[in-house]
Amino acid sequence: MLVAWSERSYRLSQRRACTALRVTRSTIRYASRRGSQAPLVGRIREIAEVRVSYGYRRVHVLLRREGWRVNHKRVYRLYREEGLGLRRKRPKRRRSAAVREQRAAARRPNERWAMDFMSDALASGEKSRVLTVVDACTRECVTLEARRSFRGEDVAEILTRVGADHGLPTTISVDNGTEFTSKVFDHWAYANGVRLDFSRPGKPTDNATIESFNARLRQECLSEHYFTTLAEAQVVLRTYREDFNKVRPHSSLRGLTPAQFRAELENQSDREEPSIRVV
Repeated sequence: MLVAWSERSYRLSQRRACTALRVTRSTIRYASRRGSQAPLVGRIREIAEVRVSYGYRRVHVLLRREGWRVNHKRVYRLYREEGLGLRRKRPKRRRSAAVREQRAAARRPNERWAMDFMSDALASGEKSRVLTVVDACTRECVTLEARRSFRGEDVAEILTRVGADHGLPTTISVDNGTEFTSKVFDHWAYANGVRLDFSRPGKPTDNATIESFNARLRQECLSEHYFTTLAEAQVVLRTYREDFNKVRPHSSLRGLTPAQFRAELENQSDREEPSIRVV
């Protein structure tokens, strides 16, 4: 631009202007050959409109699945240029806490489940609750159940039904709610060989896995739908569970879905099993 201005104002040739400014002429004459980014921008916008809570990293994972040969830096640049960045809440200033003993991380499926309740309301204003259960190893959503209320026997019945297809865990992390501390649920856990790991009162971070999942469920599902009946809520929750387990990239699983990560763990365990020779 400076070269063009000097040519008009001082009637200098391009060669002399580039020499004076110490700029190579190839830089001035360069014309980009990069193709149009419109198709990629359009696809990024389509994904962002459908999955409004996804950041550029998850958008990049979905694009790579579809066959787009693009790195995360270009996706980030286009994502920001289109004004699709998510607004983040400012972190609150927290007081320092005493160091506590960390629970050992789950290393295989069904080693530890995390369980909790969420509150919601129907269009009529009637209160409802959602039981959420997540595998702490694979981050797989085991079940989502919506009802008006739950008792200890209701939770036991749901877990028995889920365990028939999925298997029961060794440990379940729960809070100190009355549904989990009831005698009926305690008897069910003892009869099925399941250990209940209760979090400390007032310490939701003791069960951080389920708290993180509940935040995603609230943001990506409950806050985006207006339920008129419990049956409708259950259909939407079932669809979200399938999408969460099989489609949604998980940041703590290297961008894999929980189903892909579970299959990867099962393949590793199959390879590590020693072969048995029959004599």
